[in-house]
Amino acid sequence: MPEELQHAAPVPDGRRLRLRADCERCFGLCCVAPAFSASADFAIDKDAGQACPNLRSDFRCAIHHRLRQQGFPGCAVYDCFGAGQKVAQVTFGGQDWRRAPRTAKRMFEVFTIMRQLHELLWYLTEALTLQPARPLHGALSLALDETERLTHSSPDDLVELDVGAHRRDVNALLLRTSELVRAEARRHAIDRSGADLIGADLRGADLGMADLIGADFRGADLRGADLTGSIFLTQSQLDAAKGDLDTTLPPSLTRPTHWPPSVTPRSRRRPPPRPRA
Repeated sequence: MPEELQHAAPVPDGRRLRLRADCERCFGLCCVAPAFSASADFAIDKDAGQACPNLRSDFRCAIHHRLRQQGFPGCAVYDCFGAGQKVAQVTFGGQDWRRAPRTAKRMFEVFTIMRQLHELLWYLTEALTLQPARPLHGALSLALDETERLTHSSPDDLVELDVGAHRRDVNALLLRTSELVRAEARRHAIDRSGADLIGADLRGADLGMADLIGADFRGADLRGADLTGSIFLTQSQLDAAKGDLDTTLPPSLTRPTHWPPSVTPRSRRRPPPRPRA
């Protein structure tokens, strides 16, 4: 990858850390607020606002280490981008929805909004590390500050927020960021934003400079793939895919614990480059 197309100096770790889930400071909101239907991702039906039967009294998951085996891979890959602890500890000041049931309904509504705002914060934070997007850094910084300000709104204001309109504004800015990054690439860069890559065979693929925002990686085979220079990749996308020790990742993300180590001799690990789409 051309040096000038690499990510700039990373945003301070503190900001990224705040956008990672801290379940110890949450009240199991992701196990209650969302609805899900029995499918390949979830073993049961659950209505929004109904606690999952696997949620224990201490807000821990009773089958956390066996989610995939028990038919809940959707839970294993879910990422709130730190919205859970923000709602629990900041918006509601540490109130436990079980001990303060009057807060429950509003807390679950707010969590759904907060999760969307925190996802935007993740993308904006990354966009500000991309050198080719320098002409947009001012606008990106303003969007980041405005999104952060919204996350500190009152519960009533958050529920009334037109989060869809805010997402559209930010997404337009992220699209312009992606266009700048890919335009500066010396080789053809792939746009996989929003792509359905379920079960895709991406072994050994070079996904450098690929825009992966919103791409569905469930069951995708990333063994030996190079995602080092990809943009807008999230941890939940990796967690939904299959990979190994030969899969190279951006420094801001971690290798999923369920990925097996490679057993192929190092000299034979990476298959020949796959043709670009």
